Amino acid sequence: MSDDPQLPRASDKEITRMWRVYRTVMEMVSDREYELAEDEVKISLNQFRNKFVDQSGQIVRQLLQFSARPSDTMIRKFTPPATPENPNPEPDCGTIFVQFISSDNMGVSQVKDFIQTVVGQHARVGILITRVPLTPAARKFIAVAESYAQLECFIEEDLLVNITHHELVPRHVLLSKEEKVALLKRYRLKETQLPRILQKDPVARYLGLRRGQVVKIIRNSETAGRYASYRLCV
Repeated sequence: MSDDPQLPRASDKEITRMWRVYRTVMEMVSDREYELAEDEVKISLNQFRNKFVDQSGQIVRQLLQFSARPSDTMIRKFTPPATPENPNPEPDCGTIFVQFISSDNMGVSQVKDFIQTVVGQHARVGILITRVPLTPAARKFIAVAESYAQLECFIEEDLLVNITHHELVPRHVLLSKEEKVALLKRYRLKETQLPRILQKDPVARYLGLRRGQVVKIIRNSETAGRYASYRLCV
């Protein structure tokens, strides 16, 4: 069954377009170090067509939604260093839930439905993939509702290409909480003395960076080989 029987049959171009968007989303979640199988991340166009396009030729966006658990590596990275007061700290991460919505109107009611779904899934992070931008009121509502979960929204058009695959984009690696502490100690810095990366930066959004996190940026140099710099997310 299709998610909207009134939609016209999807063209090969539209199916290919959505396959590219879906692949980027899967790569994004995998790069954040959630648990995903390699064949899920590298799904082929034919596999996408067989799995998500119904007999009437429509893309069933309801089937595109998925959730993933944090990997052991991610859990270690998001666990604060032990202290005498807290010898067994809990990791600051959890399940991620991703939903694709085909609606031409993304207002407060659609966002409320998404938040209810995220909460119902017991997810720590919710990512909403939409065809059109959220209304200003819906964006404000997401900001207010972040006490329930970390909520993110991407437009399909912005995910047609994985920006981290571009040759001019250096590799960004999120530091663990322990690595951040060690970095500041080694250089005798306060975190506010680090160069900054905005949370709305495209790569920061791709990685889901939170304020206060530090990324290591690895660049190639013809003279120095590879060198690293660090940015504080603000």
